[in-house]
Order: sequence, then structure tokens, then C-alpha cells
Amino acid sequence: MTIFQSHESNVQCYARNFPVMFQHAKGSWLYTEQGNAYLDFLAGAGALNYGHNNPVMKQALLDYISQDGLTHGLDMHSTAKAEFIARFKDLILSPRDLDYKLQFTGPTGTNAVEAALKLARKVTGRQNVVAFTNGFHGVSVGALAATGNQHHRQGAAQPLQNVTRLPYEHYADGVDGLTLFEAMLNDHSSGLDKPAAVILEVVQGEGGLNAASDEWLQRLEAMCHQHDILLIVDDIQAGCGRTGTFFSFEPAGIKPDIVTLSKSISGYGLPMAVVLLKPELDKWQPGEHNGTFRGNNHAFVTASKAIEIYWQDDQFEQHIQARSAQLTDALQQLVPQYPAYFSELKGRGLMTGIACRDGEIAGKIARACFEQGLVIETAGPDDEVIKFFCPLTITEHDMAKGIALFEQAVATTAANFIKKAS
Repeated sequence: MTIFQSHESNVQCYARNFPVMFQHAKGSWLYTEQGNAYLDFLAGAGALNYGHNNPVMKQALLDYISQDGLTHGLDMHSTAKAEFIARFKDLILSPRDLDYKLQFTGPTGTNAVEAALKLARKVTGRQNVVAFTNGFHGVSVGALAATGNQHHRQGAAQPLQNVTRLPYEHYADGVDGLTLFEAMLNDHSSGLDKPAAVILEVVQGEGGLNAASDEWLQRLEAMCHQHDILLIVDDIQAGCGRTGTFFSFEPAGIKPDIVTLSKSISGYGLPMAVVLLKPELDKWQPGEHNGTFRGNNHAFVTASKAIEIYWQDDQFEQHIQARSAQLTDALQQLVPQYPAYFSELKGRGLMTGIACRDGEIAGKIARACFEQGLVIETAGPDDEVIKFFCPLTITEHDMAKGIALFEQAVATTAANFIKKAS
């Protein structure tokens, strides 16, 4: 481990929480070089929805590489890209009555957010963007301006501008952010510059698994249409099935103007990011927004295979719902058993968390989980929410194993607290 301590930047964070040397991974499991197994309830922070080294995707990638398929192609046409676009249109967009053009940006989520914000400002000619409390959209400067987290914002070391923050749904008792927003839009002395766009996560991943209701989302969409404001849904973490449907906004029946995808869109953990934009918004000039690695053909191959395997019908959605119910039922029973530790469940689908009374409790339980062989992280403004982010492909047996490990970690933490108190 000394090579990392000597040569890797202090900016690393996950390695501090999980200080072992991982060597290989399969499905929902991580293995160290000593052969110790850890059940993965982190899943690459949502980048591994289909598990580690999914065998069908791996084989498709190996076949493509063995045939000397194009690896890097900037934004040139390729058979791999053509197949992905066709699959995405036929199996994802068309069945949901969605009409979007696809823009392939640099390979990370924050690249997609930057492109979406830039395009919204270009199309409308306005600079201001509305974002919400506890939202997280990336750490490059434009995306970071729309991010609420103080820890990440202070890393910019420069002003973060042209974003107005509003309260997310249920931000505080008696606070209605959309009523405030509407009043400010209609009041010419409110001081709110008319925004180019509103950007939000339907379920706030890093912000603590706050989930917007269908009614709130429908109301927001109607306000945006009324005032000629573009609606951007950041589905980078909540998309690709994480909340139970491919897009997190599907249950609300809304149709955002722009959608950002990354993390699990490649299906295999390979870098890939996409901006979905309504055709009338495609005002880019050739090369006006680009990136050297916007043509990751290996990611196109595995992304196509992921869509083919899991999204031909509703069987995978049913699997997600079953495993979500299994997890939620267990956690609902656990909350009243430890009222001094837990307050409520949060999130939706397999984007579920359990809110602790404070971040210290959550941190102790997460560390105890790791000692038991469960990799899990915390989220929220004070890291007070324990975030269950297993691969969506997890089996019923492995889900039960993960729940059992978590319950044991909670019991151990509680026992240690009692022991110290006495």
C-alpha cells in the first residue's frame, strides 16, 4: 500500500474508507489479492448497475477487440456507434415515446452536464440556471456551480456563478420551493434573472437520496413550459434502471428538454456520457463542443449489449422491483428497532438509503459493514444517509446476504456504544 501513500494525491477518498488492495471482481462481489471477498453495495457509485465483469458484455467486448474493432474514433462514424444508436432508439426511446438527438460528450457525467448547460444558454441566450438544494451535478466549474455540496464547492477556489438555488421538495417544513420560484418569475423586482434552464435530479444521489414526487415534477415541468425555460434532468446516477425504470422520470410522465446520462450507460463500467436533447434544440455548430474521448467504441459495444440483454421487455424492471421490495422490507423492520440510530428510509428502487440521526452514527455503521465484508458508502449533507447501491443484477441470495451483514454491523455498533457508555 506504500506506493499509493507515497505517490498518489491526497485527493483520493474511497481508498481511505476501504483500505485494502482489490484484485478482481465478479457480479456483486469484490476480491482482494489475498482472496478475501466483499459484497459490493457501492457498485462504482452507480457505474456498475449490471455488476462487475458481466459475462455477456465481456464476451461481446472480447469479440470486438479480437476483430480489431475501432477503439478510438473521435466523433467519426463507426459500426459500434451505429449499433448503439439504433438499439437505444428502438428499445429505449421509441417505447417511451421520447424523441431525442444524442450528443456524445467527453466520457464523464460532468462533461455531459457542462454540455447541457452550455447548450441551454446558447439556445435561450440567457445565462442564469436554476438548481436545487442538495443537488450534485459534477465537479468541473460549470457543473460545480449547480452543485450544492459545500465540500466540493470549496475545491473550486474561484467564484461559482450564474446559478440560482431553490429549495428541493421537502427541503424544510413549510417551505414550498416551486411556489417561491413561480412568485419570483412573476415578480419583475424579485431579482431573479430569468433562467435558461432548470437542472435537477429526480432522486438526489449524493444529496441524501431525496426523491421528488410525481406531482412536484409535473408542476415543475408545467412552470418551465409556461415561462419558456428548458428542463434538464440529470439522470447520470438515477438513470439506467437504478430507480426501477430506465429513466428516473418515467413514472411522472414528464418529457425533459435535455437529459444527461453517464455512469452505467456503457453497461460495463467503461467511460461514456451522453446528452439527450430535443431535436429543435440542436443548435450546435460542427465541433463547437467536443472532446478527444467522445468516441469510446468499446463502451458503445457493451452499452448496446446491455440494452439488448436487459431492456427488450419488462423482466429486468420486475427483477429490480423484487429486489427493491426485499431490501425495503428489511430496512423498514430495522428502523423501529434502533430509534436512537435511524429516522427514516429514503430514495426509490435500488437507490435506497436509511437516514441516521447524524453522520457520526452513519460513519460508524459503514465502517462496521466493511469489517463484516460489505462495501457501502454514505451520502447527504452531513454524510448521515447510508446508501444501498448494489448492482441491479444482484441475486435474491446475495441481497439477503448483504442485508444480514448490514444488520450485524448495526448490532455490533450498538453493542460497542453500550459497552463504552458503561
